[in-house]
Amino acid sequence: MQGIWIVPGVLGLLGLFLFVRGMGAIGRGRAVSGLFGGLTGGVFMAAGAAVGLLGLNILTYQRLTHEQQVAEVTFRQTGATSYIADMTLPDGKKQVCNLPDGTSGECAILGDQWQLDARILKWKPWANVAGLDASYRLERMSGRYADINAQRTAPGTYYQLSENPGLDLIALTKSKYAQRLPLLDAHYGNATYIPMADGATYYVTLSQDSLIARPANDQAKAAVQNWK
Repeated sequence: MQGIWIVPGVLGLLGLFLFVRGMGAIGRGRAVSGLFGGLTGGVFMAAGAAVGLLGLNILTYQRLTHEQQVAEVTFRQTGATSYIADMTLPDGKKQVCNLPDGTSGECAILGDQWQLDARILKWKPWANVAGLDASYRLERMSGRYADINAQRTAPGTYYQLSENPGLDLIALTKSKYAQRLPLLDAHYGNATYIPMADGATYYVTLSQDSLIARPANDQAKAAVQNWK
């Protein structure tokens, strides 16, 4: 995208050259040609500014619609409404679930849908343009039932995903010093849920304001198409 600034840069430099040359001609007593050169230079500089603003608008749109992948999740069915979720993070590491007994292990999900929850920090639009994308921390993986009665009565599964984050960006944004900086737009929780199926793989991405789960293979696409 660096090439988007070539055209406005060339127009601006050419316009500046013509403008300075025209002003120099006026100073040497060549008023007509100097005035013409100055006006031509001004037109080129204005055109460069207009193209530059258009490029900035395009860049802004791209940053605000940018998505980053946060997980790839594949399901293996082990029963009528039970699945094992295999979650791979962007760095290639496998995400484990914190089990009730204090250990960690594979994520066994009960239900016919799965839900991923995250804590999200959303930055101001101008900060997005500067390169700051939404920050996140995956917090919980859980199972859901499409039928509301089953959701009320059937056994559920809830796993905490986040551990000690070390330098906790979310905690830092709560400090009085960080709150004085006009960077943070919102701090909130967000979740995405979608059906499970044997062999289904989903890509989970984070836009500037929400989690999005998309089917990544035929099994997942079939599960979504049959979703009622």
